[in-house]
Amino acid sequence: MTTIAASSQRSDILFGIAPSLPARIALGLAATAIVAAAAHIAIPLPFTPVPLTLQPLAVLGVGLALGPVAGFLTMIAYLAEGLCGLPVFSPTGPGGLAQLLGPTGGFLMAYPLVAAIIGGLTPRLAGLGLMGKPPLRVSSFLAALLAGHLAMALLFVSGAGWFMHFTHHSLQATWIGAVAPFLPGEVIKVFVAAGVYSTLTGTRRI
Repeated sequence: MTTIAASSQRSDILFGIAPSLPARIALGLAATAIVAAAAHIAIPLPFTPVPLTLQPLAVLGVGLALGPVAGFLTMIAYLAEGLCGLPVFSPTGPGGLAQLLGPTGGFLMAYPLVAAIIGGLTPRLAGLGLMGKPPLRVSSFLAALLAGHLAMALLFVSGAGWFMHFTHHSLQATWIGAVAPFLPGEVIKVFVAAGVYSTLTGTRRI
């Protein structure tokens, strides 16, 4: 029980096996490469410049694996790589600064906060007991699920808000072009991220 409770307090799964600073930097750079690879798994949609990608799942994974601070900094490094011209953004866009400030820029700029929210909130939620009874502790799966949906809500607010500002679309057009087609997939990604996190931390579900 002690091991279970302790593991539920931490979200920096990978940093636990990489205590040195060089090792952590290497892990962060590897994480940016994973996000970049996920960005290239993209399906363009004919009615919107926002593609379907696996990027959000990778960003959630970064936050859960590295924790809030390192997850935030890793995603800042990812954006910096894109600004330097490295091909880390989705190939459906122009790349570089033009993509960061383009119609999908709101999603990209939210990634550091998305990683920080799920990485910081998940262990806090997992450390809460229900009605003061430890046997009813919030499981790591449920904690990651709740934190992940909150992080995704921020992602859509940022992405849709920037999309509306950039394109001058109406609220309805923004809903169609930047939100509605992506909601089912993002819900699935949150469940996947929560399931993987729960499995790796080894805590039981409720």
